[in-house]
Amino acid sequence: MNEKSNIIKQWIEKADHDLGTAEIVFQHMPDYYDTIAFHCQQAVEKYLKALLLFYDIEFRKSHSLIYLLDLLSIKIDIDQEKYHNAIRLNSFGVQVRYPDKTFFLSREELVTAIEVVTDFRDYVFEKIDKKYE
Repeated sequence: MNEKSNIIKQWIEKADHDLGTAEIVFQHMPDYYDTIAFHCQQAVEKYLKALLLFYDIEFRKSHSLIYLLDLLSIKIDIDQEKYHNAIRLNSFGVQVRYPDKTFFLSREELVTAIEVVTDFRDYVFEKIDKKYE
């Protein structure tokens, strides 16, 4: 495996760990909604960064899912649903990590967040070679 492929695989693996963490915490400690939400945002961020690397698109350090989608849109079409779902998760990357930014997410909202991550994961694998799975 070449260096680029190895780095992409590492990003996907880290994203899968975030998704797995969100799912396990949701199953066993659903009251930890901030942790679940954070890991959902982090997973999508990492899946998108893997896709950016696949397309050889440079990106700066950022937690903004919108920024990452905008960069991807240079090479591929991004539908409005992807943007809508990115907006839905975007604030979970930073705001939920600090005690002065508390909010509550319902069980349904958490289920939706995890579904959004799974959708982004599937989307990334549609675009790249299956060898990264």
